[in-house]
Amino acid sequence: MKFNADKKQTIILYLLEKISANTKSVSKVVSDAFGISTNTVHTYINELILDGVIKKGKRGQYELVSTQFDYTLKRSKGELESDTYAYDACLSRHVAPLSDNVKRIWLYAFTEMVNNVVDHSDAENMQVTVIQNYLETAVIIMDDGVGIFEKIKKHFSLSDLDEAICELFKGKLTTDEQNHSGEGIFFTSKMMDMFLISSSGKIFTTSKYNNDNVFDMDEASSGTCVFMSLSNFTHKEPREVFDLYSNDDGGFSKTRIPLKNIFDSAPVSRSQAKRVCNRLEDFQEVVFDFDEIGWMGQGFAHQLFVVFQNSHPQISLVPINMNESVTNMYNHVLNSSRSAL
Repeated sequence: MKFNADKKQTIILYLLEKISANTKSVSKVVSDAFGISTNTVHTYINELILDGVIKKGKRGQYELVSTQFDYTLKRSKGELESDTYAYDACLSRHVAPLSDNVKRIWLYAFTEMVNNVVDHSDAENMQVTVIQNYLETAVIIMDDGVGIFEKIKKHFSLSDLDEAICELFKGKLTTDEQNHSGEGIFFTSKMMDMFLISSSGKIFTTSKYNNDNVFDMDEASSGTCVFMSLSNFTHKEPREVFDLYSNDDGGFSKTRIPLKNIFDSAPVSRSQAKRVCNRLEDFQEVVFDFDEIGWMGQGFAHQLFVVFQNSHPQISLVPINMNESVTNMYNHVLNSSRSAL
C-alpha cells in the first residue's frame, strides 16, 4: 500500500516515537494504529535502518541512532565574549537542516543560556554537548563558574537556595538589571520540550508533559549545567510562547507559580504567603497552581487572597487546580473578607 508523503511521514514519526519509548511489539502497535499491514511497517523499518536513522538493538528491539558533538570554549581565548560566536561554533550547523521555527527557538534559547555564562558566571570554561537523533536535538551547557542558584541567593540576600529557585519560577529575575531583562531562563524553559538546570546540589526542571519540579542531588556540583531538548518537528513558534505570558503591549506581565514545588507540605502560614508574594507586584496576572496541594491554611489564604490582593488590586490572582478542601478555604477567606466590610 502506498501513501502520500505527508501520511508516510506521520506513520514514520509515530513509529520512531514508539521505538524511542521502547514499546514492545512495535510493528503491531503501529499496524493497529494506522490500519496497515505489519509488512508495510517492516518495510519502513528497513528503510530507516538503511538510512541510518535506527539500528537493531537487543532481543529484536530497535533504537534511534544518535550522534554527539562536544565543544569547549575558554574565556582566556576570547571565546566567551559573544553568544553568537558560541552559537555559530557549537550549534548552528547542527540545526541548519531543521525548519525555520525550530531554528528560531534554538537561536533564542542557546544564546540566552550562553549569555548567562558570559555575563554572570565568571566561568573560565564552557562545555557544550549537542546530541541529535532523527526526532530531537538536545543541548547540554556546562560551566565552571559561580552556580546560578547560589548567585541569585547571594545577590538578593535570600535565606536559602530553595527561595532562589522559587524566584526563578516567577521569571523576570536578573542580577544585572542594566543589561538583562531576566526573561531568558523563563521563556527558554517554556519553549523547550525538556529544560533542566543543575547547580549547587539542586535541580530545577520542567517539560512539556509535566509542571516545573525541584530535586535535591546527593552531591553538590560546582558551576551550572543546563540541559535543553526540543523535537526537530515541533510546530511551536517563539512568538506564541512570548504572547502566552505577555500583555497587548508585549510586556512580560504574567507568571505561574506551581505551589507543590515550593512547599513540601501544605502552605499554612502568613509568612509562607509573604514569601510567595515577593516581587509579584511586577506582574499583572499571577496564576497559582494548587495541583497536588491537599489543603491550605487560613493564614496563608487570607494573606495571599485578601491582604495582598487588597493592597494590589491591579494584579489579577488566579488560583487553578484547587481540590474541594482548598476551594472551601479560598471561598471562606473571601466571604469572611466581604462580610467584614
